[in-house]
Amino acid sequence: MENNTSSNFIRNIIIDDLETGKHKEIITRFPPEPNGYLHIGHAKSICLNFGLGEEFKGNTNLRFDDTNPVKEDTEYVQSIEEDVKWLGFKWDNLYFASDYFDEMYHRAILLIKNAKAYVCDLSAEEMREYRGTLKEPGKESPYRNRTVEENLDLFERMKNGAFKDGEKVLRAKIDMSSPNLNMRDPVIYRIARATHHNTGDKWCIYPMYDYAHPLEDAIEGITHSICTLEFEDHRPLYDWVVKECEMECVPRQIEFARLDITNTVMSKRKLKQLVDEGYVDGWDDPRMPTISGLRRRGFTPESIRNFAKEIGVAKNNSKVDSQMLDHFIREDLKLKAPRTMGILRPLKVVITNYPEDKVEMLEAENNPENLDMGNREIPFSRELYIEQEDFMENPPKKYFRLFPGNEVRLKHAYFIKCNEVIKDENGNVTEIHCTYDIETKSGTGFTGRKVKGTIHWVEAKNAVPVEFRLYEPLILDEDMEEGKTFIDCVNSKSLERVQGFVEPNMKDIKPQDKFQFFRHGYFNVDTKYTTEDKIVFNRIVSLKSSFAFKK
Repeated sequence: MENNTSSNFIRNIIIDDLETGKHKEIITRFPPEPNGYLHIGHAKSICLNFGLGEEFKGNTNLRFDDTNPVKEDTEYVQSIEEDVKWLGFKWDNLYFASDYFDEMYHRAILLIKNAKAYVCDLSAEEMREYRGTLKEPGKESPYRNRTVEENLDLFERMKNGAFKDGEKVLRAKIDMSSPNLNMRDPVIYRIARATHHNTGDKWCIYPMYDYAHPLEDAIEGITHSICTLEFEDHRPLYDWVVKECEMECVPRQIEFARLDITNTVMSKRKLKQLVDEGYVDGWDDPRMPTISGLRRRGFTPESIRNFAKEIGVAKNNSKVDSQMLDHFIREDLKLKAPRTMGILRPLKVVITNYPEDKVEMLEAENNPENLDMGNREIPFSRELYIEQEDFMENPPKKYFRLFPGNEVRLKHAYFIKCNEVIKDENGNVTEIHCTYDIETKSGTGFTGRKVKGTIHWVEAKNAVPVEFRLYEPLILDEDMEEGKTFIDCVNSKSLERVQGFVEPNMKDIKPQDKFQFFRHGYFNVDTKYTTEDKIVFNRIVSLKSSFAFKK
């Protein structure tokens, strides 16, 4: 795979700014709003901002854009801090937008004094009517020409709680005929009586994002304010606020394409709806694209960082195949994860010619591709479990696994041959009886007859019962039709729970331990439902994929 660093246009801008002396050092920031949990799209932004800071030996701030107390919570603040740390990054400074509320208020006073802002009494609906369209200019508010003294008085009274929520707003005074709708006297302060997670009840007026964000960047001395493409049309307002508020530092806003992934929703509002309406068991549900969900499913920080590096930084939006992310977790785990055997849908095998009271220990490599991981011992006895799909009573042609009269190899063990099928009163196969050949023990150099099938197994008496959780995409893109909502595309079969068994040496495993189960894929021990009495595995990814990188 190619290294995309050379094609990163943001990186090239920074190099030019440093070489020309425009900046002696760079300062970037990651500025999430704490109104939900971060998702894989935020991970791309985290890797970009912190990665640039590291590469150019600059600083990167973590800043919480907490200007909307109605939707924000300390729970989200804590989760965001955890996600950034887990991804492997360390911020140089931790800030809150609310740290600057006093400064923002004084800058708003400056705008009023310079006749660049006014208090408006129009309702939200009236404001929309006055705003105009892309083809028609807006109309000036009847309150636009209030005197500086009147605006100062009204704004002070807004701050002191003299008016109801929504009764008045403070608007920037720019140009109601501007072709850019964002420049048509945008609201920069609104009244909202809500307790703020950081400032409590000190304020009942709060700055709007488009006003607060450029001030936050300027106050912190941010050199390159990197954001996604939807803010491109907001850049003239960003620059206007910095200039008219007479900020000493003038950051440069640069936009890049946001991440969009197949079979995924990338909206905190939609993700919150999935949580609130019970489609998932929380923000960290392993089917969710949240960083906490990916972590619980078993993705590693390295796999996400490598994914972010591979997709690169572009100027145009595009959709990435979700299988690309799966590719990077396979690549990361293939040398890290111990390989072991687990049975998802058990069928009992009784080896009738094996001594009833005998248990022997067989040796197996923990990872044939990484011999440094050593070996383990596996018990073998008369009774085993195999996968139901590894036996057929009446198999089709080219079925090389177990069926009456056929012989297969048990991985790490012996050849066995099926002799008898036991069924219940409904005709369902409950167990099969086999014989084994003691001369065919794995590792003894046996060179006799050959078999075409090798199947995995778990010794029955000492097997550890576990639950396996198997996942499919939560959202089915192919179901998206005109008139349908994303909820209509929720996959009702996105989670399957099966009860099975793993090798006995896994009884002491811990949450977040990762394994490759022979033929089934990579699995992670769940952090939410695993207890002292129960082990739950989340399948991270299957072993194989049809995904291939474009040449």
